[in-house]
Amino acid sequence: MPTVLRWRGYRFFWYPYDAIEPAHVHIFKDGAECKIWLHDLSVAFNRGHSSKALRALIEKTKEQQVHLLGVWNDQFGE
Repeated sequence: MPTVLRWRGYRFFWYPYDAIEPAHVHIFKDGAECKIWLHDLSVAFNRGHSSKALRALIEKTKEQQVHLLGVWNDQFGE
C-alpha cells in the first residue's frame, strides 16, 4: 500500500490491486477510511470520517488532483 501523500495525520494511498479500477485514492486515519475517485472527486465510500473531515479531504484531493493522477499513471499506467 504505497503512501502517496500525508496531510494532517491522514494517509493517502492505494492498494496494489487498485489498477483494475479507474484512478482513485484511499484516505485513512484513526480507523476511518474513504475512497475518492480522482476523475470527478466523488466519494466511492466513506467509513467513519465525519462530514466535516470528508469535505476537507475532498478539497485536499482536489488541490492534489494533478499530482495524484500523475503518480497513479506512473504506477499503473493510464
